[in-house]
Amino acid sequence: MMRQRDLYKPYWLVKVAVLLVLVIVLVGCAVLTSVDLPTARTPPPSQALVWDALDADHQDDWFVLLNEVPEALAWRLRAIDTATESIDLQTFLWTFDRTGSLVLDRLIAAADRGVRVKLLIDDTFLAGEDSLFLELHHHPNIQHRVFNPFKRRASEGVTRWALNLAEFDRLDHRMHNKAMVIDNRVAIVGGRNLADEYFGLHGAANFRDMELIVGGPIVRQLAQTFDDYWNDDWSVPIDRLSHIKTSPADLARIRQGIDPDTPVYAPESESRRLQHWRELIAGSRRGRATLLADQPPRDNPALPQEAPTQVADAIVNMFDDARDEVVIVSAYLIPTERLESIVGQAVERGVRVRILTNSISSNNHVIAHSAYRNHINSLLSNGAELHEVKSDAESRHLYMLSPIETKALGLHAKALIIDDDSVFIGSANLDPRSLRINTEMGLLVDSPALNADMREAIRPDFDMANAWRLEFDEGGEVVWVSDDGRLAVQPATSFMQRIEDWFFSHLPIEAEL
Repeated sequence: MMRQRDLYKPYWLVKVAVLLVLVIVLVGCAVLTSVDLPTARTPPPSQALVWDALDADHQDDWFVLLNEVPEALAWRLRAIDTATESIDLQTFLWTFDRTGSLVLDRLIAAADRGVRVKLLIDDTFLAGEDSLFLELHHHPNIQHRVFNPFKRRASEGVTRWALNLAEFDRLDHRMHNKAMVIDNRVAIVGGRNLADEYFGLHGAANFRDMELIVGGPIVRQLAQTFDDYWNDDWSVPIDRLSHIKTSPADLARIRQGIDPDTPVYAPESESRRLQHWRELIAGSRRGRATLLADQPPRDNPALPQEAPTQVADAIVNMFDDARDEVVIVSAYLIPTERLESIVGQAVERGVRVRILTNSISSNNHVIAHSAYRNHINSLLSNGAELHEVKSDAESRHLYMLSPIETKALGLHAKALIIDDDSVFIGSANLDPRSLRINTEMGLLVDSPALNADMREAIRPDFDMANAWRLEFDEGGEVVWVSDDGRLAVQPATSFMQRIEDWFFSHLPIEAEL
């Protein structure tokens, strides 16, 4: 099974209930206050020769879908290597495996050549990494801020939650945004975190994900949104949080851990890099983009008025505006009452609604599947077409490197296709946590050509060799149908997984998932 770390789910705190009760007594009301720092802004778009050469051909917005691996990692590294002035990186999860180490190595190299690097990372999975980021923060061209941080910096996740339980209401709200802006000229936006399983390099299980690499005026809006989060009072410099002593050995450890045989993009000459950019942009799609981003909290994130619902409201409008079809790709699908209603309304007015989400066997969070399970009947009854990813999908070679025979596939992409002219790609799942607890972002692009690219990219995902189709049988019971059979029970990996799923489905915690 994939590691249970990608989407923050607080349910596992139940396992340490006794410890938490004791910590409440010990910790009392210790809380972290926000910071007030000078405002910092991303520099204007770089006038470096590489960007001017590309702008000579294309000055409007352009978009390329990053769908398969290893291209997604290759372009991320190539973009970092192209940077001349600034890199703004915002992410939810960063693991220093092969992928994370490669990205870090290129970022340090960029900083060494004078590029100003700003790293804004959510604090959910940073336990134990303070020493590394403190050393990075000491680099004259690298700054690192932690979003909505834990005050007590324990090195183990469960312990850290226990020590900060008095602030659970604040810490429950996380930054799930993912974006990287290079020189205020190009950006990558979507659902991928920085870890092997998002780029096909994990040895046991990998995600099917997607994102956009974009250029043009829309990038300046992405940079502005990064600035809004960077300057938020709850984005705290790492050196204000931790008292761990650091040494250059921390950076050396990361460099030494990089696998020289990793089969991805290698450094290249400037002329070759420019040629890659020209070819990418020549094959890109044009369109009109709207940046959808939740507002970062200005006061305590726990306050009701700080609820990040801007992206959720925009998604509702997408459904309301749909004329013919909406295709939903959501790793974690737990429809709120509002979302379930608008899906039903869309079907009633003749809009076809197709949904792709994880099956119980491909979902890396059984509890998320358990909550979704409670909505299957109503979604099918409302007329939605429901499909679930098979962990052994025939197409999984598109999303992971060989050997694939023993590797499992999971869905992590978050996208919408609206009619034949619009797409949305971002960080938001269709679940309560994405729609009203965590902050999210994404791009809504009006482009028939990009819409067609998206349809072609996800076409294999709906194939019956790669996904189960859910439907009612003659007796009104849900069945799972694929090219190799028909199941009357969920395609679980084991009997114990079914028991776990049944148990979680009865817990009253859906609003937190």
